[in-house]
This record gives sequence, structure tokens and C-alpha cells, in this order.
Amino acid sequence: MSRFPSELTQREQELLRIRRDSDTKAAELAKMEKMLQQTKNMMEKKTDSGPESKAYQENMAVEDLEEKVRSTRRYRRNSLHHTQMLESQMKTVKGELVGTLDHLQELRNVLRRSQQKAEERKAAMEKLAAGLR
Repeated sequence: MSRFPSELTQREQELLRIRRDSDTKAAELAKMEKMLQQTKNMMEKKTDSGPESKAYQENMAVEDLEEKVRSTRRYRRNSLHHTQMLESQMKTVKGELVGTLDHLQELRNVLRRSQQKAEERKAAMEKLAAGLR
């Protein structure tokens, strides 16, 4: 009979171990079921709010594009205005350059005449100097 109580004790320990494992597995299973339910709920929320969320995102994308169009138009107007200002300044500078070029040509002509007169006077002076010798 001493053999039976030891067998019983071993079987009781094994039964206890199986019960513990079973409880652990049941707790894990309950935890997994809870996570699955949460995931399902999240999916349902996404599905429910999906069209609204998608519409919101599309509205935001449209608004972003409209703002880009407005911004581009403003940039284009500013660029056009700036270009017109630069063209006006360029015409003014071109006019000033033409005036400056005309003035320089006049000065060059005056310088040539002055040099020519100076050469003529020099030649006359040399002639006088040669005549005095």
C-alpha cells in the first residue's frame, strides 16, 4: 500500500501541474481573445469612419492644391511685376548708355581736334625754331 500513496501523490502533482498549465493557457487565451476583440473594434471604427476620414483627407488635399494654385498665381503676378520693373530700368539704363556713348564720341572728337591742333602748333614751332637758327 505504500506504493499507492506515492503513485497518488505523483498523480496529484501531475494533476496540479496540468491544472496550472490549463489555467495559464486559459488566461493567455482570454488575453488573446481580448486583444482580438480590441483589434476588431479598431477595424470597425476605421471602416465606419473610413469614408468620412477619406473625404476629410481628400478635402485637405484639395485645399492644399488650391492654396498651391493661389500661391503660384501670387508668385506669377509678383514675378510679372518684377520683370516689368526690370525692363523699365533696363530701358532707362539703355537710354543713359546711349547718351553717355554720344557724349564720349563728342569728347573723342574734341580730343582728336585738340591733338591735331597740338601737332600743327608743334610743327609750326619746329619750323620757327628751324628758321631762327
